[in-house]
Amino acid sequence: MNKKMIVFIVVLTCLSLVGIVITQLFYVRNALSLKKEQFDHRASIALKSIVNQLADYKKDTSNTTTMEGCEPGCGMRAENIITVINPTYLDSIIKEEFANLDIQLDYNYGVFKRGDNSFIMGNYGNYRNEILKSDHVTTLSCLWKPDCYLLSIYFPDEKQSLLGQMAGWIVLSALFLLIFVVCFSYVIFSLVQQKKLSEMKTDFVNNMTHEFKTPIATISLASEMLLKPSVNESPERTEKYANIIYDENNRLKNQVEQVLQIAVLDKGNFKLRKKEVNLHEIIELAVDNFEMIVKQRCGKINVDLGAEMSTFHADPIHISNIINNLMDNANKYSPETPEITISTKNTNKGIIVSVEDKGIGISHENQKHIFRKFFRVHTGNIHDVKGFGLGLYYVKTIVDAHGGTIELHSELKKGTRIELYFPFIQN
Repeated sequence: MNKKMIVFIVVLTCLSLVGIVITQLFYVRNALSLKKEQFDHRASIALKSIVNQLADYKKDTSNTTTMEGCEPGCGMRAENIITVINPTYLDSIIKEEFANLDIQLDYNYGVFKRGDNSFIMGNYGNYRNEILKSDHVTTLSCLWKPDCYLLSIYFPDEKQSLLGQMAGWIVLSALFLLIFVVCFSYVIFSLVQQKKLSEMKTDFVNNMTHEFKTPIATISLASEMLLKPSVNESPERTEKYANIIYDENNRLKNQVEQVLQIAVLDKGNFKLRKKEVNLHEIIELAVDNFEMIVKQRCGKINVDLGAEMSTFHADPIHISNIINNLMDNANKYSPETPEITISTKNTNKGIIVSVEDKGIGISHENQKHIFRKFFRVHTGNIHDVKGFGLGLYYVKTIVDAHGGTIELHSELKKGTRIELYFPFIQN
C-alpha cells in the first residue's frame, strides 16, 4: 500500500469519524428537545386542569363576588383576587395535578398581575424573575375579565432532570464514541507502524543481501585463485588466499549468527546463562580487539575503568557482544579520526559502563527510534557504514534482560555517549 493510499484512507476515516460525532450530537440534541417538549406538554395540561378546577371552585363558592369585568386599567384590589383564588386550595391542586401527571420536580409558582408584574400569591421565594420568564404560564381570564392575572410555574431543576433522564444514553454514546476513537487511533497508528516496519524490513533484506554477497564473492574469487596451478606453486600466495577465505567465512558466520540471535530474541524464549563475570576483563578484551582497527585510522581508545566493584551475575557472551557492538558503532560513526572513550563507575546498587565517541552524533528526531529493530540512522555522505540496523536493538534487549537500563546522549556533529547500567542484584 503506497503512501498516498494510506493518507487517503486516514483522511476518509477521519471525516467519517467527524460525521459520526456530529450525528451523535445531533441525535442527543434532538432527544433532549423531544424530552423538553414532552415535559412542556405535561406541564401545560396540568396548568389547564388547575385553571379549570379554580373555575369550578369559583362557581361552587358562595362567597365569591361576581364582577362583570375589571375597571379600565384592571385596578382591582388584592383581596378581591384572593377571594376568588384560595392560596391553600391552589397549592393543593397544583400538587395533585403534578402527581397525576408524574411531574416529580420541585417547583415555585406565583400569581402576578400583568403590566406591573406585582405578585399576589405563591411560593415564589427568590425566583420572581425566573417565574416571570417561565415557559409554563397560563392566563386566569376565565376567573377575571379582561386578562389581568397570570399563573406561572418555574422548575429550578428542569434542565438537570431532562439531562438526567438522558444520562444513560449520553454516557453510552460517549463511551461508544470513545471506544471507536481509541480503536481508530490504534488502527491508524498500527497501519503507520506496519508501513514503516515494512519499509525497514525491505531495507534490511536488501542490506543483508549486499552484506552476504560481499564475503561470498570474495570467498568465490579466492577459491578460484587457489584452483590455479600457478598459485599452488607458491606457498605464500596459497596461505594468503586461504586466510582470505577463512576471514570472510568468519565474517559471514558472524553475520548469520547476528541475524539468528535477533530471531531468537524476537521469540522471547532465549535464556541467559548467567555466572559471575568481571566487566573490566570483558572491556579490556574488547579494547584489545578494536585497538588495531582504530589505530589503522590514526585514532585512539581511552579507557577509564573507575568502578571498584566490576563483577556481577551476567551472561558473559551477551555482555561481550554488546560491548563489542557499542565500540564497533563508535568506530563506524566516526567519519574522521576516531576517538573512543570507555569508562566504568559504581553506584550504590550497580555498575555503569559508558561508551563515548566524537563522531557524527544522532539527531533528536532519530534518538527516539534508535533502539528499534531494523532502524538505521541516515549517515549522509558516509557510504561505508555497514550493518543490519539490529545492533542497538540487540543491546537494549540484552540490557533489559539483565534488569538494567540504557541511556543515550547525543548531539549532531559532536558525538554520542551510551550508558549501560547493570544492577548487582537482579530479579
